[in-house]
Amino acid sequence: MAKNRPPSVLSIAGSDSGGGAGIQADLKTFSALGVHGLTAISALTAQTTTGVRAVHLPPSVFLSEQIACLFEDFDIRAVKVGMLANAELVHCVADALAAAGGPPMVLDPVMIASSGARLLEDQAIVAMKSRLLPMATVLTPNLPEAEALLDETIAPADAESAGHRLLALGPQWVLLKGGHLAEGDSVTDRLFGTHSTRSWSNPRLALQPHGTGCTLSSAIAALLARGMGVEEACALAITFVHLGLRHAYCPGLGPLAVLGHAQAGRSSEGESNPGAAADC
Repeated sequence: MAKNRPPSVLSIAGSDSGGGAGIQADLKTFSALGVHGLTAISALTAQTTTGVRAVHLPPSVFLSEQIACLFEDFDIRAVKVGMLANAELVHCVADALAAAGGPPMVLDPVMIASSGARLLEDQAIVAMKSRLLPMATVLTPNLPEAEALLDETIAPADAESAGHRLLALGPQWVLLKGGHLAEGDSVTDRLFGTHSTRSWSNPRLALQPHGTGCTLSSAIAALLARGMGVEEACALAITFVHLGLRHAYCPGLGPLAVLGHAQAGRSSEGESNPGAAADC
């Protein structure tokens, strides 16, 4: 007998043992935004608020099996792709998503951890540009990731032209995150589409946040799975992240602040007011 299955969102990403980013942040985001979360783990990290100590990668055949079995059982409406450390895993994910019919996909090109640790091999960037960018519904790079994809330095004044050059690499939309751009007391995120450009600004908070990119990309995927268009999904996802930052806290001995996902979900529905940012 057929079942009425709820919409599911699949995160293909790395696990953060410290609970602030990666798969862990994605699942908290999915829960807060009302979709069923699935995971295909592309990396295991030994990671805390003080840094990344070790990374272990699964065999590509196992990652492929994780993805394939989930599409057989769940109503997957969108996919978020995060950390893929080498070219073999990039090709594995591209092949698996193509076999699944190319579902809506949000690509967060994770390359460098908040601690500064390099998480992506050079050949993986080449593979990502050739295989995954043309499959992406939304690409969500920060400034260092955009510079790596374009192989150039991007000044704040060049953000708009950089966004259009990223769009020319194949994704349907590019959301260029503004956290690393030196634009004063505000953070401006810019969305580029073939026929549309939008931007959103929020106050810059005095935090060293951890997991913002993971949360933003998974929030967009969750909202796409709920039937929203890209522009609306990006707008609400940016608000969700800002609310999460307003509820951030520091669970470890290091300076990194973790977003308050559950509180952000309630705040975005008008159930509570955001508090002051954490003092870490």
